[in-house]
Amino acid sequence: MPDPGDWERKKARKKGKAASPSSSMPGTVPAQPAGTNPWESAAATLKAQQQTTPTPSAPASKAEPATPWATVDEKSSTAALRKLGRGVLWGVVGLAVITGVRSWIIPNQSDAPPPAAVKTAPAYPSDAAQAAAARFARAYLTWNEDDQDARAAALAALLPKDSDTDAGWDGRGRQDVLTVQPGAVTPTTQGQARVRVDVLLHTTEEAGTPAEGKKKATPAKTADRWIGLEVPVVHTAGQVVVTGAPGMVGLPASGPTLPDLKAPESDATFAQQTEGTVSAFFKAYAGGDTGAVTAPGATIPPVPAGMTLVGVTSWAADAGTGTDRTGTARVMWKVGEAQIEQTYQVELTRVASADAERWQVVDVHGGAA
Repeated sequence: MPDPGDWERKKARKKGKAASPSSSMPGTVPAQPAGTNPWESAAATLKAQQQTTPTPSAPASKAEPATPWATVDEKSSTAALRKLGRGVLWGVVGLAVITGVRSWIIPNQSDAPPPAAVKTAPAYPSDAAQAAAARFARAYLTWNEDDQDARAAALAALLPKDSDTDAGWDGRGRQDVLTVQPGAVTPTTQGQARVRVDVLLHTTEEAGTPAEGKKKATPAKTADRWIGLEVPVVHTAGQVVVTGAPGMVGLPASGPTLPDLKAPESDATFAQQTEGTVSAFFKAYAGGDTGAVTAPGATIPPVPAGMTLVGVTSWAADAGTGTDRTGTARVMWKVGEAQIEQTYQVELTRVASADAERWQVVDVHGGAA
């Protein structure tokens, strides 16, 4: 800043002069009277200059382009839901890392719960029912008017306690049971069932009275016959017992119709090649020594005593290949004074040696099945 003394001296030299045209221009500093503090005068002059100097206007700001959307303040509930969604998403990602995504797509079969057990009713004890019915049929159909207590004792062991051991018999006659064959068991209700038993009876018919004028009576006759018997039983306390009197039923006149069974194809050439082998086997079979005509290691017991071979009536080999073959033989046997033809399924195997090979019997079964 210039020295105030110099400044005052310059002002004094100009005192008295006419004001110059430029003094009226804006920004001209007026002269200060004498005796004024130079520091105050300088401050006043600086202030006057600042007031008279035009303040440059700020450059006009560029107009901002209009915003195509309006800004809306986000609600607090929306922000909370967004944060919750992010948390759930990260939780799922973490669970996938721990358990493995594959276990979600293809579950582990070993982790699957076992299927629920299906409760089924226990099967009826058919074997026990057949045994009880067979014993009862033998005791029930055996009687002797000379020994009535034997039948009563046999029935008492099979019927419920305090049952009538007469079981409908009038105490007369004589009959024996030769054999019993239990059959079908048909369950009904309340643990009960009906058991079919086929019985072979030997019955003694009553002797006839002497005809008028004759001393000898007609001799008693005997007869053997099959009958059917249906026995009611009940399963209780872990065992099967007869509940009451049975009923005699008839036997079917014929068996059921067979299904359409397909016969195997035959090989006539192989049958002709092995016909002598099969005939030699059955001769040895009837004689009781099959070791020479059977394959090594085969053991075939001989036929029962009393059977004499008449001959092999037919031999048909089944079609096939390989070292093991089968076929069907029809054989006529003599039993006592009668002859009877029977059917056998014969199994053959090929046995080879250094010199040759041959077919030998390895096993034989009754029937063609």
